[in-house]
Amino acid sequence: MYKVDSFLEKDNNKLLAFMQLHPFAVVIGANQNIPSATQIPLQIKQEGDAIKLIGHVMKKTDHYEAFFANDNVLALFSDAHAYVSASVYENPSSASTWNYSAVQAKGKIRLLDKDETRAAIKSLTDQYEGQNSPAAFHHLSDDYIEKHLKAIEGFEITVTSLEGIFKLSQNHSQINRERIVKHLSQSDDLQAQEVARQMKENL
Repeated sequence: MYKVDSFLEKDNNKLLAFMQLHPFAVVIGANQNIPSATQIPLQIKQEGDAIKLIGHVMKKTDHYEAFFANDNVLALFSDAHAYVSASVYENPSSASTWNYSAVQAKGKIRLLDKDETRAAIKSLTDQYEGQNSPAAFHHLSDDYIEKHLKAIEGFEITVTSLEGIFKLSQNHSQINRERIVKHLSQSDDLQAQEVARQMKENL
């Protein structure tokens, strides 16, 4: 992670809120020094001082094998990002850059048993499906659930380290930041517009 004091966010509550707002994370593991990664919707739960990340994966995949072989993992949460051209600076003879926000959570992964996996899937489904939805967990037949549980395994990551970078041109002058906001706001790129909105909140 690009650890520059201007961009480093040290408030764990803000990092936790960011993770909860962007729960579709990249979870990275390694098996015999070969990295594997997958995108997974996670539930972020705080239990006292502990932060737990809960999800599930298909078995017989490279990332599952990595999680099985090595309990050290990294979860990467990210938001909108945008190229920032130095052409809009007061002094355009400078380096262009990229603005973005990201949180990295390192931790120890524990694979769940069948009952725990079922509970994890139910909890995730209930979070996104209303109780009256025909796709709600309680509307699924036990036969259907049992069939799919054979191919799935849940996991729980206990976070051991949390780091966040919100790189939004904080190291630039007020004039530069206003120019960047104006430039990104006029972009056709929705992510650039979102970065502009976030920067504007901090002006």
